[in-house]
Amino acid sequence: MEMKTQVHAEDNKQELFIIREFDLPIELLFKAYEDPEIVAQWMGTKVIKLENRRHGAYQFETTDPKGNKHGFNGTIHEFVPNKKITRTFEMESAPFPVQLEYLKFEPLSDEKSKLTMQVVYQSIEVRDQILKLPFVQGVNMAHNRIESLFNN
Repeated sequence: MEMKTQVHAEDNKQELFIIREFDLPIELLFKAYEDPEIVAQWMGTKVIKLENRRHGAYQFETTDPKGNKHGFNGTIHEFVPNKKITRTFEMESAPFPVQLEYLKFEPLSDEKSKLTMQVVYQSIEVRDQILKLPFVQGVNMAHNRIESLFNN
């Protein structure tokens, strides 16, 4: 599988950057993060709550192959359509602390756009633990699903 999504993690920093160019107009890329039905499809999750506004909240739930439920939630601090989302992210059933995510959406042309995510972790150690998981492959697969939802 081609890794179109790039993850940049500099040594001794508690952040990483996730960068992906999409063959989608900016409006469709942003809609993939804004519309609960579309979010559920590309993330493979149940969207319990998605309040797209300043001081809004979101809550997602996935079920693993053994039937165990795993929750994800956060607070939306900034929401500017087709431009940016600033939010927290917490994995409820994991030992990792809350992380801060800055999502920036940029049009590259009428048919192409770019997403840059800056993810800030509590510590360098936490970031490095996340990177040991199949995190990069998972993000790439999810981004591939976004493109395929709109390009079929």
